[in-house]
Amino acid sequence: MSRVIIPLDVPTPGEAFALVDRLGDQADFYKVGLELYTRAGSDVVRALIDRGKEVFLDLKLHDIPNTVSRAVAVASDLGVRLLTVHGSGGPTMLEAAAAGRTGELRLLAVTVLTSLSPDEMGTVWGREIRSIREEVGRLTGAAQESGMDGVVASALEASWIRSQVGPDFLVVTPGIRPAGASRDDQNRVATPAEAVRAGADYLVIGRPITRAADPAAALAAVLSEIREAETST
Repeated sequence: MSRVIIPLDVPTPGEAFALVDRLGDQADFYKVGLELYTRAGSDVVRALIDRGKEVFLDLKLHDIPNTVSRAVAVASDLGVRLLTVHGSGGPTMLEAAAAGRTGELRLLAVTVLTSLSPDEMGTVWGREIRSIREEVGRLTGAAQESGMDGVVASALEASWIRSQVGPDFLVVTPGIRPAGASRDDQNRVATPAEAVRAGADYLVIGRPITRAADPAAALAAVLSEIREAETST
């Protein structure tokens, strides 16, 4: 299984599966997020699984514990491999999510979105943010204690997270941009090689691949960079 997860951040199933066809066997793990899931629902998840693909359902669940637990149970029944919940939902919600999990589903707690700057975090949380790493660490600790299987965090925090949680706790890193690529709306980014060296298990890489003139060639270049990084660590 590839370490690269391709986000299907498109508005229709037709566009999603056109991209899946273009990437072919190079890509076996796809992220279904809010836009596509709101349009197509669980049908798109089932269709990907029927094609032999793994699915990361990125819904960032954040609700009362019972509702989250039941949603996690439904995702388990769908055959989803990864599912996100918000780490800021609190220990009771996270524990309820863990209790709703069955089968091979693995739960990821979202720590701090890679689009957020310290100033924005301070405005939302009503206090000065001294260190993003400190906030990520606090949420990671709570996630691990509450039965999560891993976290979503930027590659800039991945190395520190890995040193705190050990090898079996998943670290999934969005905000991956090959050298020279546009940062788009991301504030905390890293290259694929940097993310691998930092200890990330999976790299979510979207626009540098999905909006490339030749997505398959762009993905091949990323996979080559990852292989080189893996052999040098």
